[in-house]
Amino acid sequence: MKSIISFVIRYIPRPFLQQVSPLAMKFFAQLNKGTDVTCPVCQHSYKKFLPYGRIARENALCPNCLSLERHRLMWLFLQEKTDFFTAKLKVLHIAPEHCFINRFEALPNLDYITADLESPLAKVKMDVHKIPFEENTFDVVFCNHVMEHVEDDLLACSEINRVLKSDGWGIIQSPVYNLPETLEDKSITDPAEREKVFGQRDHVRKYGNDYAKRLRKSGIRIDENLFVKELKSEKVKQFALPENEIIFVCKKGN
Repeated sequence: MKSIISFVIRYIPRPFLQQVSPLAMKFFAQLNKGTDVTCPVCQHSYKKFLPYGRIARENALCPNCLSLERHRLMWLFLQEKTDFFTAKLKVLHIAPEHCFINRFEALPNLDYITADLESPLAKVKMDVHKIPFEENTFDVVFCNHVMEHVEDDLLACSEINRVLKSDGWGIIQSPVYNLPETLEDKSITDPAEREKVFGQRDHVRKYGNDYAKRLRKSGIRIDENLFVKELKSEKVKQFALPENEIIFVCKKGN
């Protein structure tokens, strides 16, 4: 199972996976019936979640809504630390995750817009380097696991900063490794070499512990929130959450 999932993630184009994965997961959902873990996004329970990742992580992928550990943590953060589910908000969701789209679209308090350059799940085709909206348009912007793919992450963040309202906020997640500084080398263009150096064939950098500091250079404000450390260990286990994931909350900067 692990080797199959790793192969599929590495070599099958992401847009295709986004379309066929929900159907394939219905089969695995039946195999994993149980009550040991629960997905807070879709409220389905299983004996365990499915493995996921290029180096497959156990107990990671919800076979019903396709949430991963980070998605379940973000859902709880939005519930417990924000007014996302109750306030009237205009939301831009860049590279929208499958587990969130229908649920966010169904919320009557949101004016919810999905955008991406390639994803078939997004309604607006958009390059994050040039966001096609006016300044001060959005109350909330989500942009998760995008910055490690784009040519100019600081330009992308400055665009997010531009379209946020003065009291706007957002979440900008990326894989962050235990490195003192972000590793970036624009001369590396071969996919196999990128995978070797940056961890994935379509990654152009490998973020280190300077992630927040680096993104702040764009003008956006970034707060590092260790929300998961506030949760009881039983809850972390029940929802299969990432135990050390920092939530990078952005706010409008100068």
